[in-house]
Amino acid sequence: MGSAEPKKTVLNTKLCQLLGCEYPIIQTAMGWVADPTLVAATCNAGGFGFLAGAVMTPAEVEQGILAIKQKTDRPFGVNFHMYSPGAAQIIDLCIKHRVKAVSYSRSPAKAMVNKLKQAGVVCIPTVGALKHAVKAVEMGADAVVVQGGEGGGHTGAVSSNILLPQVVDALTVPVIAAGGFKDGRGLVAALSYGAEGIAMGTRFLLTQECPVPDVTKQEYLKSVTEQIIVSKKLDGMPQRMIMNDCLQQLETKSTLGMLWMAITNGLAFTKLTGGSLFAMLNSAWKMKKSNGMTLGQTMMAANAPMMIQEAMVKGHPQQGILPSGQIAGVITDLPTVSELINNIVHEAETVLKRLSAGSTTDQSGATHNNTVQTESVSGLATHN
Repeated sequence: MGSAEPKKTVLNTKLCQLLGCEYPIIQTAMGWVADPTLVAATCNAGGFGFLAGAVMTPAEVEQGILAIKQKTDRPFGVNFHMYSPGAAQIIDLCIKHRVKAVSYSRSPAKAMVNKLKQAGVVCIPTVGALKHAVKAVEMGADAVVVQGGEGGGHTGAVSSNILLPQVVDALTVPVIAAGGFKDGRGLVAALSYGAEGIAMGTRFLLTQECPVPDVTKQEYLKSVTEQIIVSKKLDGMPQRMIMNDCLQQLETKSTLGMLWMAITNGLAFTKLTGGSLFAMLNSAWKMKKSNGMTLGQTMMAANAPMMIQEAMVKGHPQQGILPSGQIAGVITDLPTVSELINNIVHEAETVLKRLSAGSTTDQSGATHNNTVQTESVSGLATHN
């Protein structure tokens, strides 16, 4: 178990101060992937992990929280959907067990956000568009994860290097960059845009502590960037996935076939999360009103978790869906979480030192070192 008191480093940003972690590196809450072992390993290595509560019953979320506390004494977070039938119970559990932060995406409820904030729980939604980032802060978000189009799972249409500075300029709360990040160079790039840290999913999926079966991990490692595409076939919303046999079949499926699959998966998902058919339909209607989604899209929402489970839990990568950021196409290793975070931090600090002692070339072609004040390095990281 790691020390609860984070060390002070050149990478100690406002995000670290907000969450109580050592480094501004967040492990996102991937369904069926972000289990207690992965979360605890992330926190013990100095990052901040989120438990994937969106695919759990409230009882399973509590079990997960307690399991994490047995593996680490560092702060961590829980992810869930505020529109799900068990959301109110999960909020109470997060407050009861003093969870440091929660993350969420679609259909946030202002009353729920307020209840969490009043209890001292940090609220960090994930968004993929500038207008959604602004709205999230209006509803009480303490920080915002901004995912560019390169990211895996549900994603927007704007790339990180365009979206990120727009959001940073528009908000006063800490902004965390997601979508296309895997190393220290990416962390420094995000900081240079004004972000306070990075959030990664695919990179943490491809670690030794991740519970995903090796046969599925190998599909990610051999993926090609150009074959990690965005499709709306799964649940009617843009979602980035690795092209495989399952996705190819979905691309040719009829509307009627998709509707039948949505009903089947919806019933399975409500059973899995302890809900009911009525609660599922009620949640779908609320999502439709708040997001402007079609009823068909809301009904299809359960397709993603159930079909992802096939690959991530059952180990059938060609029969299930493989949500992935484009970054998977350039990842070739399976380090431990500790090795991953240490490598990111070491590379980031090396890049910052190189930038702080830059060079220029005069008209004669001679190169001269320009030593910049050390404060410029920490200033880039802290934005004070």
